Amino acid sequence: MNQIRPGRPAVAPRPVAAVPARTPVVPAALGPRTRAFPCGPRTPGVPPRPRTPGVPSRSPRTLVAPRLLAPLLTLLLAVGSFLVAAPAAVAADAGVRSVARALRADPVYVDPAMRAEFSKAGERALERRIEDGDRAVFVAVLPSGSGAGRLLDELRQSTGIAGVYAVRLGDTLHARADDAVLPAATVRRAVSAVRAQTLPRQLDAFVRLTLRSARGSAPASWGLAAGDDEGLLVPALLVSGALVLLLAGTWAVLRRRRGRRERAHADVLDKLRAAAEEDLAAFTEQLEGLDFHPAEPGADDTRRADHERALDALDQARSLLAAVLVPADLRAVTRALEEGGHSLATLRARRAGVPVPDRRPPCFFDPGHGPSALDVTWAPPGAAPRAVPVCAVDAALLRAGGAPAARTVPTVLGRRPYWEADPAWWGPWATGWYGEDLAPALLTGTPLAAGLPHHAPA
Repeated sequence: MNQIRPGRPAVAPRPVAAVPARTPVVPAALGPRTRAFPCGPRTPGVPPRPRTPGVPSRSPRTLVAPRLLAPLLTLLLAVGSFLVAAPAAVAADAGVRSVARALRADPVYVDPAMRAEFSKAGERALERRIEDGDRAVFVAVLPSGSGAGRLLDELRQSTGIAGVYAVRLGDTLHARADDAVLPAATVRRAVSAVRAQTLPRQLDAFVRLTLRSARGSAPASWGLAAGDDEGLLVPALLVSGALVLLLAGTWAVLRRRRGRRERAHADVLDKLRAAAEEDLAAFTEQLEGLDFHPAEPGADDTRRADHERALDALDQARSLLAAVLVPADLRAVTRALEEGGHSLATLRARRAGVPVPDRRPPCFFDPGHGPSALDVTWAPPGAAPRAVPVCAVDAALLRAGGAPAARTVPTVLGRRPYWEADPAWWGPWATGWYGEDLAPALLTGTPLAAGLPHHAPA
């Protein structure tokens, strides 16, 4: 439809030849309220009304309803599609998190809808093979669907554990792995080698191939959650001798698996205690380096109180560390050290004659550096940038384009920055330093964030 733009003079329409008479078509959808406007046939013999030159003719009044109907229907369809898609997206996200929780407890997850194709006995046999191989290989058997690549990425992010991830979607096997665990080319060759096989042989063959070359070790979190071991003790109507043999065999298997888990649990707890001992040593060094004496010149009650609080925090952290039995106990240890770090910063400012600093969280890159001095923008690999608190030394390194001195902890891939550690073990250590509200915001998008409270995947 031609429109007259503002600022341009109106142009008189050209004379229009007489049009044969025809009956106007009125949309039936408008019903009896529709008005037919004067655009019908003219009376024979009556010439058309003359038009004044230079004056545009009036266009017939346009029916509004048909024009608005199409956009309105489009809007309704869009809203309906959103209302249908939103619950589906939420359900899909919840499903991925459920699968990830299951994989953190056991290496194999089978969707109930796929149980007819992959039995409980086959699942347990595959789990034993992976556990005996002592490698982080995760297998999920799910109904057919789309977006295998995205599903694998979301599973890896939700579990927070570096390893090999294989997903059987319907009749097709898909797999990915962290480069530090298994090269991508090796994963592709393993998938191609077993592509023609069917369940359960396909997954068993894939696991055999990947266990040969995978690096690292199985996550210690396997078996800590309630599993299916009790399902082995299913009552059966057997003769007394067969029942005794069955129970004895089951007891032996459970004892062997329980012993392995307890050894793994003790090994990781030793590593957690060693990391906390490093934190205690760093705090002790800072306290002794201050070389404060309660009777020194200029010492007053406020300085002595700061020093006393720092000493109390150190003693409390030592006592709490000696009583650590589970990873959650570390939260109180690092919280006490964080309190002591603030007392040290306050005492240091009073002795230097400068204003007492505000209460700030510890340095993000290494909480052992003490309270932070400012916030800087930083992003972990593959995640969105965020403001993190840093000490003055790390801030200067970042401004100069260098890498900050990150706190490293032991993982299955060697010593890595703490935000890349197993969340089941190192989550409480981090929340003690930064608090349960701040830690998820600082660590979103990192492997450690998957096990923190209030965490939403980035």
